[in-house]
Order: sequence, then structure tokens, then C-alpha cells
Amino acid sequence: MTITKEEKQSLIDLANEARRRAYVPYSNYPVGAALQTKTGRIFTGVNIENAAYPQTMCAERIAIFKAVSEGEKEFEAIAVVTNNGGSPCGGCRQVMAEFGLDTIVLFGNGEGKLTFETTVNNLLPEAFIPEHLAVDNEG
Repeated sequence: MTITKEEKQSLIDLANEARRRAYVPYSNYPVGAALQTKTGRIFTGVNIENAAYPQTMCAERIAIFKAVSEGEKEFEAIAVVTNNGGSPCGGCRQVMAEFGLDTIVLFGNGEGKLTFETTVNNLLPEAFIPEHLAVDNEG
């Protein structure tokens, strides 16, 4: 499956819309994500902060966890929208890598414009992936 220009913009728009629901009383940095699975389903997420800062959860991970909880584990693309087109954190990159290095990652800004496009593999080169845990029964 190839993602079209229109689908990319739709994901940016959905992530930007989701961003309005972010709970960010501490950073005031709302993030929205929209994830399209290989089956065409779309899941959104927002960052949710917590007074105990380490318990904060990122928008990207929420979208991915929602998809996985609904039985989806193969992803086509994820759009991440911030005011300034910010990039996913390292933790989100690792979670994305768990489900496919070829997933397209779209960065968007608060104006709803695509600012950068890449893949998970480019965001996290030499990623630690499930295959690294394979047991070698020969040795």
C-alpha cells in the first residue's frame, strides 16, 4: 500500500485537530498524532501530562497503543503535529520501531502544513527491534 498526498494531508489534519484535546497544563506544548494502519484504520492520540512528570504520555505512543489494543500491529504512516513541527522523542521512536522500520513519519506544524517526511528507520538508525531477541538454538 502506498500513501497518497491526500492521505498524508488528511493524517496531518487529523493530528492537528486531535492536538486541541491535548492535556498540557505544564509545558503548554500540545502534540497530536494520527496513525494509519495497513488496513486503513486511523487512530489518534494526544500528549497527556501529569503532575508527576515521568507519568506523562506522548501522543505518538497513545495512538500506537490504541491501535494495538484494537488488534492492529502493522502501520503505514504516522503524522505528528506540534506548533513548530517538532520531532518525536526517543521513546516514541523506539515504540514505532517495534512495529516497523518502514512506517512513514510525517511532521506537521500548527498551520497544518507538512514540514518533514521520513521513515522510522531514518529516525532511529540501528534500532533495537524484536528480531534482536531471537534465541540462537545452535549455540
